[in-house]
Amino acid sequence: MNPVTEALLRWYDENAREMPWRGIRDPYGIWVSEVMLQQTRVDTVRDYYPRFMERFPTLKDLAGAGEEEVLKMWEGLGYYSRARNLQAGARQVMEEYGGRMPETPAELRKIRGIGPYTSCSVASIAFGVPVPAVDGNVIRVICRLYNLAGDPTEAGNRAEIEALAQELVPEDRAGDHNQAVMDLGATVCVPGTPGCDRCPLREMCEGRRSGTAERLPNLPGKKPPREIEYDVVILRSGGRVLLRRREEKMLRGLWCFPMTEGHRSPEKLADDWRRKMGVRPENLQFARAARHVFTHQVWQMSLYTAELPADAPEVPGYVWIPEREVAALPFPTAMKAALETLGRVQEKEN
Repeated sequence: MNPVTEALLRWYDENAREMPWRGIRDPYGIWVSEVMLQQTRVDTVRDYYPRFMERFPTLKDLAGAGEEEVLKMWEGLGYYSRARNLQAGARQVMEEYGGRMPETPAELRKIRGIGPYTSCSVASIAFGVPVPAVDGNVIRVICRLYNLAGDPTEAGNRAEIEALAQELVPEDRAGDHNQAVMDLGATVCVPGTPGCDRCPLREMCEGRRSGTAERLPNLPGKKPPREIEYDVVILRSGGRVLLRRREEKMLRGLWCFPMTEGHRSPEKLADDWRRKMGVRPENLQFARAARHVFTHQVWQMSLYTAELPADAPEVPGYVWIPEREVAALPFPTAMKAALETLGRVQEKEN
């Protein structure tokens, strides 16, 4: 066994992080955990994973559920396309594989929502296939270990990283090895200043010896997210609230309060809604400002409350929802401030 691999496994046996999905061999459960962990903090997933698995304990349960229920269980995790793809993949496994997940990375990649990293992670942990699961943590460890200065997003450099990672995977304990590298990258070989004094690979690390570890990997700069201003109006009418179920790719299937791009005065907002509905909202007032950061966008929101007569007309593209049913609907985290505002208005009336 490679000395690096031996040192990693010894370290992992003593320092492995305890997580609800660790130690299982159920490929479905491993798949769910990997999807949740994409661009989401481990501490957050620790809370969501048990609840999700309790509600959808088997692949068949997830495949047979309604999309809105799945999105509600995912509420707050963000990147909701992950949940939709996970369910679509589960249905594909039921239809094309008789409910049994395939065991090889190549077959796993044929499933909706499973890419190169997840396919190798599931294959190695669930089935012991000796392949590396290369994510950002692994890239960072490999670049520092071998002092690789090239941009890891370039195809040739990425191929070199994956080849070196493959050399480290043992024939047995492949899953433990992959999780060991991930844990090392998440807790010791972290972005910025690594904890070299605590690293089991410090004597073998070329980046530490060369004094370049802190600068690796050499990633290209990211574009700053685009800031978008929105007016969000909480319109109420006879115990109902006006909502819209998004059809856009971003946040598709989630519910939002009416929102229009740009900022305008309360008078202008009221006039806009009068034109849409034929009736002018009453008591349209500014409630608060809110901000939500996505990967590529930042929503700068001005929240308003307003009331309409109990017989307010239907609005194309929107739905009047009884206020008592709002809590059961899936909302994006971006609407948290608006939901809190609605709750405060209701409390004042009770």
